[in-house]
Amino acid sequence: MAWGPADGLSGAFAGPPPQRLDVSFATSVSSYAQLAGMVADLADPAGASVVGLDFDSSRAWGTYNWMGVMKSALVAANRYVARDLGPRGVRSNLVAAGPLHTRAAGGIAGFDTLLDSWRRAPLGWDPHDPAPVADAVCFLFSDLARAITGQVIHVDGGHSAVQGEAAVVGDAAAAGV
Repeated sequence: MAWGPADGLSGAFAGPPPQRLDVSFATSVSSYAQLAGMVADLADPAGASVVGLDFDSSRAWGTYNWMGVMKSALVAANRYVARDLGPRGVRSNLVAAGPLHTRAAGGIAGFDTLLDSWRRAPLGWDPHDPAPVADAVCFLFSDLARAITGQVIHVDGGHSAVQGEAAVVGDAAAAGV
């Protein structure tokens, strides 16, 4: 679950009132920890898994503003959930997906501009195909991931591994290096 006010996604970063950001934090971050706690209370003694959806928050995206901050907070919350619930056999992980055409994406002004960055992904990226993300989520829910917790798995065609590389290579070529 995630939610952010429209004025928190674009425009001036300092734009939205703090009360609206409080609702965004409760929906996008603390609800994950609460859900994980409920899963732990209901979990089979053999363990359980909680998986959340993330977006690369390692940089400031022009069209993501406060949701980028919320996703960074979600990454931190994931680590604490893993720490606290691991001894109870509950794994907690996130999947940082590349941009997908979803209902939520429809609320992001400039979504197509965001997609332009993924044109350089080494494996390519199809924003209409959620299957790679779903496959990673299924893997994390499975026993195949039984020793993985507190992690963020990037399913983005390799974009996160080479961010900005094309610009650096292009700059070097332009400089005659």
